[in-house]
Amino acid sequence: MTGMRGPQMIDVRPAEDDDLPAILDIYNHAITTTTAVFSYRPHTLEMRREWIEGKRAAGHPVVVADRAGEVVGFATYGPFRAWPAYKYTIEHSVYAAPHVRRSGVGRALMTALLERARQNEYHAVIAGIVADNVASLRLHESQGFVEVAHFREVGYKFGSWLDLKFLELLLDTPRQPADH
Repeated sequence: MTGMRGPQMIDVRPAEDDDLPAILDIYNHAITTTTAVFSYRPHTLEMRREWIEGKRAAGHPVVVADRAGEVVGFATYGPFRAWPAYKYTIEHSVYAAPHVRRSGVGRALMTALLERARQNEYHAVIAGIVADNVASLRLHESQGFVEVAHFREVGYKFGSWLDLKFLELLLDTPRQPADH
């Protein structure tokens, strides 16, 4: 999947082990400078390695946005809740490097991730977004997500209470749901 925005092509492809340092940098920047991640401490390369191995073992995609040979974003999804009846519902994450935000990277990643969700016959896609992240809220709304919940003061970071919004997109899959 490729997307075009500005002068450079964005190639969205499956993440490779060589992409982990760039993924780590993007994620750690989100931890240390934004409220997009409700963690306080940066991750290590070994933590990211375990994370991607867990995603692969579970059959969950991790995709990267590659622009001119530079990994400038990544996205993934995983289970929303652990109980069996939630098997058609996923929660996703999309991260872009700070120097490419609002350039189409997030949109390209989300488009690719939603394609994979449809191919894997998921029905509901959930996004948890801090309430003041207007850019992410608008991106999700432009893709058809609707707000379904607003949790007040559920996170605390950088000396402030944070609200969290849940947005949901319903897909026209699976073709034949099964409850076993």
